[in-house]
Amino acid sequence: MRWILLRAWMLCWLTLVWVLLWGKVSAANILAGLAVALVITVLLPLPPVPVEGRVHLLSLLRLVIQVAVWLVMSSFQMAWLAVKPGPPPLNAVLRAHLAVKSDLVLALGVNIVNLTPGTIVLEIDQTRRMLYVHVVDVGSDRAVSRFHRQIETLQRLLVAAFERESDWRPAANKETA
Repeated sequence: MRWILLRAWMLCWLTLVWVLLWGKVSAANILAGLAVALVITVLLPLPPVPVEGRVHLLSLLRLVIQVAVWLVMSSFQMAWLAVKPGPPPLNAVLRAHLAVKSDLVLALGVNIVNLTPGTIVLEIDQTRRMLYVHVVDVGSDRAVSRFHRQIETLQRLLVAAFERESDWRPAANKETA
């Protein structure tokens, strides 16, 4: 039953995206979007992603609020850097460890870092859970420390929302099963 609901949700979502891309709600666009969604889901299915933890809604809410705060603050910081007089800010590639267990949660963490203005993940060492992040305005030790504290906070919030030790159930490895 869950599989059917997931497929129906995927078809509706892809159809909505199609209609939004065309910019006009019409029967033809809806039918074309549904046809494209069916082709995508049948001919190009995504591999199953193991869900190994449990979502904790209060912790997820804390994560969402904290990410929203980071987005607003960093947007203002980037705007200020764009208009302030003087030399351009010092940029650097910093290495950060994101100690999460699940590849799905790692991908979510990388996306959060990428969405934050002034940062972009350049490389991911999936095995060691290392991120190499280009960071704008790291001209002081304080700025570098702020970045590392942000990554530590992100890790703590991700673990609290998705990977609590008491709820962790590793997915069965297909090779050993």
